[in-house]
Amino acid sequence: MAAPMASRSKSTILCALLFILLLRSGHSPAAAFYLPGNYPHRYRPGDALAAKVNSLTSPSSKLPFPYYSLPFCAPQDGVNRAAESLGELLLGDRIETSPYRFSMLKNATAFLCRTDPLPPATADLIMSRIDDAYQVNLLLDTLPVVRYVKNPAAPGVLVRSTGFPVGVRADDGEYYVYNHLRLTVLVNKPRNGTTRVEALMATADAVELISFSGGKDSGGYTVVGFEVVPCSVDHDAEAIKGKKMYDELPARATAGCDPSVVGMRVRGNRSLVFSYDVAFVESAVEWPSRWDAYLEMGGAKVHWFSILNSIVVVAFLAAILLVILLRTVRRDLAQYEEFGGEAGTAHADELAGWKLVAGDVFREPSHPVLLCVLVGDGVRILAMGVTTILFAALGFMSPASRGALVTGMLCFYLLLGFGAGYTAVRLWRTVRHGDSAGWKRVAWRVSCAFPGVAFAVFTALNCVLWYNGSTGAVPFGLFAILLLLWIFVSVPLTLAGGLVASRVRHVEYPVKTNKIARQVPAAPFSPWVFVAVAGTLPFGTLFIELFFIMSSLWLGRVYYVFGFLLVVMALLVAVCAEVSVVLTYMGLCVEDWRWWWRSFFASGSVAAYILGYAVYYLVFDLHSLSGPVSATLYLGYSLLMALAVMLATGAVGLAASFSFVHYLFSAVKLD
Repeated sequence: MAAPMASRSKSTILCALLFILLLRSGHSPAAAFYLPGNYPHRYRPGDALAAKVNSLTSPSSKLPFPYYSLPFCAPQDGVNRAAESLGELLLGDRIETSPYRFSMLKNATAFLCRTDPLPPATADLIMSRIDDAYQVNLLLDTLPVVRYVKNPAAPGVLVRSTGFPVGVRADDGEYYVYNHLRLTVLVNKPRNGTTRVEALMATADAVELISFSGGKDSGGYTVVGFEVVPCSVDHDAEAIKGKKMYDELPARATAGCDPSVVGMRVRGNRSLVFSYDVAFVESAVEWPSRWDAYLEMGGAKVHWFSILNSIVVVAFLAAILLVILLRTVRRDLAQYEEFGGEAGTAHADELAGWKLVAGDVFREPSHPVLLCVLVGDGVRILAMGVTTILFAALGFMSPASRGALVTGMLCFYLLLGFGAGYTAVRLWRTVRHGDSAGWKRVAWRVSCAFPGVAFAVFTALNCVLWYNGSTGAVPFGLFAILLLLWIFVSVPLTLAGGLVASRVRHVEYPVKTNKIARQVPAAPFSPWVFVAVAGTLPFGTLFIELFFIMSSLWLGRVYYVFGFLLVVMALLVAVCAEVSVVLTYMGLCVEDWRWWWRSFFASGSVAAYILGYAVYYLVFDLHSLSGPVSATLYLGYSLLMALAVMLATGAVGLAASFSFVHYLFSAVKLD
C-alpha cells in the first residue's frame, strides 16, 4: 500500500505544480510558450553577445535571399551557419553569424568595415533589393530585431515591425543604404536572481522545488528586447581612416543618425562604410513575457472580438440545422410506425421518399477506389492538423523555436500514415460488402496520392527557387531526406494500416442491396448546385481566422492564438458534418440514392471558397507582390492548401453522412 500511496502523492504534487504554473503564466499570451525545462540564457556584465542574421525577405517578393548576397561586412573569423531545424530549412531560414558583437551592459560605437569599390553590377543589385523592399533580419538570443516607425495615418502612433530595410530610394531618385545601426538591447535582472519560471521547476520525483538564487548564474541578465534604428550616414573619411573592425568611433561620427536623413549613396565604383552603436537599457519586462511585443502586433482586440463573434454566429446556425434535422427525422419515423411499415402507402411516400431507396442506398459508388483514397488522405490531414494545433495550443511549439510548427506537422503526417491506410482499406471493405480483394491497391494509392501531388508541386516550385538563387529553395540533401522519409516511413506505415484493416470486421449494412439499381427521378435542377452552395457555411466559420493565417504565412506576422484556432476547427468539423448530413437527407427524400460523392463534396466544397479567398487576398492584400515568380509561388502553395482542406473536410462529410444513413435505416423496420 505504501508504494501506491507514494505514487498518488507524487502525482498530486506534480499536478498541483503544473496548475500553479499555468495560473502564474496566464497573464501573458507568451507565458505559456515556456514550459518547464526551457531555461533562459543568463549574461553577466561584460559577457559577449553576438547577433545573428537571417535571410533577406520582402513583403513584395516571396524569394528570400542570403544575407551575404549583398556586400555586407562579414565576421573576422568567417561566416558560419547556425544549426537549423527541418522546419527552418523548409521555411527558407538561413541563419548565419554576423559581425555585430558587443559586451553586456557596455555601450559602444564601433566601426565595422569599408567595402571595396562596388562593381556596377553589385550596385545595381543593391538598388534592385531596395526597390523590392527587402528587409534585413537580425536575431539576438532568438529575438528578432524590432523597428518602430511613425504611422502616417495616425500621427504620434508608432508601428512595430521586425527587421529593417536594406536602404531607401530618395525623392531625387538616388539610392541610399542603411549603413549604421543604432541598436538597443533591453535586459532584465530578475528579483532575487530568479525568474518566475526558474523558481517553479520540479525535479524528477516532482517533490522538490529548485531555486537558482544561490547558483553560479545568479545576478545575471536576460535579453528581453532587441530594437534598431537604421540610418544612412556618410562617414567622414578622416574619422574612419585606418580604423579596423570594432575600433571605437567618436560619438560625433554618428551624430547625424536620423532615419529621415540619408547620406551613404549607392553608386558603382564607390565604397560603402558600415558601423553601429549599441546601448543597453534595463527593462521591467520579464523573460517569460519577452515575446509579448511580437505577439501583440496587428490589432489583437479586433482579432479576438472577430473570432468570438464568428464562433457565436456559427454555433447558432449549427444548432438551428441540428434541431430542424432531428425534428424532421423523428417525424418521418413516427409516421412510418403509424402506417405499420407499409412502404406502399402513398401519403408516407410523399412525406419521406428515403424509405423507397432502401435497396439502393448502400450500393457501391462510382470510382470506389478513388473515393477510399481521398477519404484516407483526408483523415490523415485532419488528424495531423488537430494534433499539431493541440500541441501548439499547449505551448509545445514556441515562436522562439523557429520552424517547430512545420517540423511537427511533417512528423505527425508521416506517423499518421497508419491511420490513412487503415481508414481507406476499412472503407473499401465496407463498400465492397466485406470483400477485401484489392486492398493492397487501395493502400498503395493512399500512400502515393496526396503525397505524390504535393511532392510534385513542391519540386516544381523548388526548381523555380533554385533557378533564382533563393534561400527558400530546399537543399538537395534535405530534398533527398524528405524523399527517403516518404518511402521508408510513410509508405510502410500506410501499408501496415491497410493490412490491419483488411483483417478486422467490416461495417455491415442494416439493409440488403437490390441487384438492379432503382431509377433516379428527374430533378428540376442539378443537385450539385446545392453542393456548390453548401461550402459557404463552413467557410463562414474560418474566413476571419484564415485572414490571420494568411497574414502569418505571407506577411511575416506571428500567429499565436492556437487555442482559438482549435475551437474554430472543432466548429468547422461540426458544421461540415451537419451540412453534409442535411444535403444527404434532402437527396434521399427525392429518391436519389447517389449520396456517396455528394456527401464528400458537400463539405469539401469549402476548398473552392478558400481558393477564391486566396486570389482575393493576392489582389487586395498582396497588391505589392512583384513579378510572376512570386505570384506563381503564392498560387502553387495556395492550391496545395485548398486541396488539403478539401480532403480533410470531405472526409468529415462522408463519415457523418455514412453514420446518419446507417442509423436512419437501422432505426426503422422495413418490409
